[in-house]
Amino acid sequence: MGVDGSDGGYPLECINMASPDKHETAARVREACVTSGFFYLVNHGVDSALLDEVFVQSKKFFALPLEEKMKVIHDKNHRGYTPFEEEVLDPGTQSRGDSKEGYYIGFSVPESDPRSKKPMHGPNQYPSPDLLPGWEETMTLYHSELVKLSKRVSRLLALALDLEETFFDKPGITDDPVATLRLLHYSAEKSNVELGIFGTGAHSDYGLLTLLATDDVPGLQICKYKDAQPQVWEDVPPMKGSTLHRVVSRGIERYSIPFFFEPNFDCLVECLPTCCSEDNPPRYPPLTVGEHLVNKYKETHKGFVSDQKSLNYSLFEGQ
Repeated sequence: MGVDGSDGGYPLECINMASPDKHETAARVREACVTSGFFYLVNHGVDSALLDEVFVQSKKFFALPLEEKMKVIHDKNHRGYTPFEEEVLDPGTQSRGDSKEGYYIGFSVPESDPRSKKPMHGPNQYPSPDLLPGWEETMTLYHSELVKLSKRVSRLLALALDLEETFFDKPGITDDPVATLRLLHYSAEKSNVELGIFGTGAHSDYGLLTLLATDDVPGLQICKYKDAQPQVWEDVPPMKGSTLHRVVSRGIERYSIPFFFEPNFDCLVECLPTCCSEDNPPRYPPLTVGEHLVNKYKETHKGFVSDQKSLNYSLFEGQ
């Protein structure tokens, strides 16, 4: 995300969230999604001081001794700390897990709430306020601001898809979204593509929308044509303030903060009416958001399968 309206020679489309012409903006979003799958957001309205504070607090957490971080190791709801190499996004290429550690934060759902029975729902975990005062409050506020921004972007996506602007706002779609903030810290280890060592392996995000904030350290790369042989990877420089992509670390510590905005856990995902026809039928069968996300987490995160065995919840019962 960027903070001003200039493109500064950047390689991706800059979407100005302050533009009064929403249809022209949506057309630019459509072009960006068709050509690269990525775009910068400028004039997005998230307070730059808040964003700076999130990075400060993120660095403070990852600077803690490992024994302190392990006190909030990710739980059965996949909330909390994930150690280095815990995630493998491109097992066919990677020789080991990603050279990053992370921290998951979602909507805090009390255990007394029936929704807490669903996978990836429940209370958040936070480091002790004695160690990191204000940490929980900062992350909670930022999470709330990113939900608001995601809903604004989703309205542009709806227009870009020739749908009514509030299509994704309808009850049952994103009125109770799976919205996940993830803090990431990449080690100073330099990636080695030939040896299969990456900051993050090649992958396409598997949800509705990802908002990504990064520090000033380069590393993000995208591949516009994943089926090309050989694949061509392009650097995406950070701007101050779901295409195939990866992180190739340059031997410098790096911090980033993705925010994953997905529809409701029980929302049925099927081909949009403007994306199919009698001559162009849907390519994939419908499935729920929860079914899709759980399958993806099982594929990429160590220990996620065993965590889910303790849950008496069926994705097909509609509970």
